[in-house]
Amino acid sequence: MTDRNRNEQVSQGHDPKSRLRLGVGKKYTGRHGVFRSTVLHRLQVVLNNRSASQPAGQGIAEDELNRQAALFMNAIDHAFLLAEQNVTRRDKNPLFWNLRDAFITRDIKGLTKELQYSFQSFVVRQTFSKELEDNQRRLLDFRFPHEWFPATRTMQRTIHVHVGPTNSGKTYNALKALENSKMGVYAGPLRLLATEVYQRLTAKGRPCALITGEEIRIPEDTDQYFSSCTVEMVPLNTKFDVAVIDEIQMIADPERGNAWTTAVLGVQAKEVHLCGEDRTVPLLQALCASIGDKCVVHRYERLSPLKTMDSAIKGDYSNLQKGDAIVAFSRLSLHVLKRNVETATGRRCAIIYGSLPPEVRVQQAALFNDPNNDYDFIVASDAIGMGLNLEIRRVVLESITKFDGNQNRLLTYPEIKQIGGRAGRYRTAQSAVGVNAEEAEKEKVGLVTTMDQADLRNVERAFQKKVNDIEYASIQPPAGIVERFASYFPPDTPLSFILMRIKAAATVGPRYRLNISSDVLEIADIIQDLPLTIYDRLTFCYLPVALRAEGAVDVLRALARVVGHNSAGDLLSIKEIPLEFLEVKMEDYPGGSQEYLSKLEALHVAINQYLWLSYRYAGMFASQALAFHVRHLVEEKLITTLDRLDFTEEQLEHKRKNKRRQARSRDISRKAIGEDEGHELEHEHEQDDAQLPASSGKGEKLSGGGQHEKPIEVGSM
Repeated sequence: MTDRNRNEQVSQGHDPKSRLRLGVGKKYTGRHGVFRSTVLHRLQVVLNNRSASQPAGQGIAEDELNRQAALFMNAIDHAFLLAEQNVTRRDKNPLFWNLRDAFITRDIKGLTKELQYSFQSFVVRQTFSKELEDNQRRLLDFRFPHEWFPATRTMQRTIHVHVGPTNSGKTYNALKALENSKMGVYAGPLRLLATEVYQRLTAKGRPCALITGEEIRIPEDTDQYFSSCTVEMVPLNTKFDVAVIDEIQMIADPERGNAWTTAVLGVQAKEVHLCGEDRTVPLLQALCASIGDKCVVHRYERLSPLKTMDSAIKGDYSNLQKGDAIVAFSRLSLHVLKRNVETATGRRCAIIYGSLPPEVRVQQAALFNDPNNDYDFIVASDAIGMGLNLEIRRVVLESITKFDGNQNRLLTYPEIKQIGGRAGRYRTAQSAVGVNAEEAEKEKVGLVTTMDQADLRNVERAFQKKVNDIEYASIQPPAGIVERFASYFPPDTPLSFILMRIKAAATVGPRYRLNISSDVLEIADIIQDLPLTIYDRLTFCYLPVALRAEGAVDVLRALARVVGHNSAGDLLSIKEIPLEFLEVKMEDYPGGSQEYLSKLEALHVAINQYLWLSYRYAGMFASQALAFHVRHLVEEKLITTLDRLDFTEEQLEHKRKNKRRQARSRDISRKAIGEDEGHELEHEHEQDDAQLPASSGKGEKLSGGGQHEKPIEVGSM
């Protein structure tokens, strides 16, 4: 064989395009053929970008790169051969599973990134000795996460699991146990809920602390107090009589689920009350059995019947009735709906979403619940699906799609059930006066419908479909282990690569799943060149950030530079945070109202980031009081701006149609890689996908603690 022939053979051996033409090995004509072609072409992009394909500190010669690429192609071929034999589980076929999951959740960009990390890991793994690999394997043994909390393991706890549909009283009973204790803690998914419980306990004369990622209020006159927290902020070094952990089904969420797993395994309470969906019971029983805690399951039925309607509102606001709640997934839609409802009906409409100040949210809820005023309706984000105390008779879904941080997708069945389940209320004693028995019984029936008829069929399916049990609890690698694992690599190795290597190499127990979100990896890459410790890098990876917002990356890097260079972090000295925009009026802004709103929202996120960091680096980000004041000014300006936006009902309907089209396009992409269409895939991967009824992804992240709190409310404007 001549050198030329040998070189051509090597080239064909690693060139994905050549393999695609030649059909090396098995001819792929099965259901994964289209996806395989996509993988091959994206791998070619990765291989062409040599610098992106080589781990930091390890130069690879051309011939060696070709050899490694050929071997990696063999691994891809093997993964697809297994997939054609229906072996697609993560533990049996991890390469295929990771590639498919990246494409489903993050489209082409995510697939390309996953191929880059996978190829890097493939190359690096072959440079380690067996002894070194054995050491790494022992370090990354994550089979028993409960051992990370030795103090808690010395306790004999009783775990009470309160499960049932929405509006069944499960959280009410758990909170009763909390109120009757001497010292307890509540942990919920939203600042909104933590604030509500904080106000409830305070109103009953029980001293209580409010602990969220961006605000901490501690009672000043006592050192014995209850705590109401977002779940990431649960104090794990404090002993309690009772702990209540709400929305426990979020333990499976790939981005935030680790916080629920940590709280369940680590909270030091004699009694732990977990509230959520019935599909969590087998998993929670298994976890309790593995750690020796007693598990008691309490099941509840709905306090009122629930049914879907036969027809949608169809944009006709005269079809609205007193007690209706319209649920939407962007701040813009909420304010447009509020204005349109009030204009069409002549009655008032309350409004609630996550980033409204707590006092405003409480006031709006009270106005809606009061039967003796003209606030007949409410528009709200899907935060209402997480237990807010609202007397809703009918839920109207403005849309059944939402932006998940990368693209618009259909709501999953559990999400639709959670939101729609808020319908159906018992009238208060005050409002029931003068109502006959037949009318009172009618009031108890909860109704669910949609704004557009096209969406109603999916809602009906959601309430008829039985969803699978949650099988896994989400975990993330502890910071200490990440730091130790990083020591095996050169100092300039990207943190994103280290995290992906941990994900690929870790041994995880059958009831757990190790998740590292795409946002974490993206933030890690953005600040990679700054002089930060691994611990500081990880802290910034969980900063609440909207990476797609204008100037977001500049603000992120400016805040990280303060820590990296130990420089002054006064709010006024960080020029990347555009405080001067507060002086600009909407009518004077040349970019128009939509761009003006986007800039205000970006400023709001930046101030929240500063406050979040002020609790973690108090000596550096010292302008906390000023930041609270500025945030209040921005929120006032946001509300005023949103109320003045000129957006017609026709534009709102056009927006809904576009989002439906994009969501269906996503389903087509899934079908193209050999998966079932639409919701069926959502349920096949329920243990992997985010099952939270509130998630804005990169549209806006409102932090509740060490990680992102994600109530949907901004999405794609």
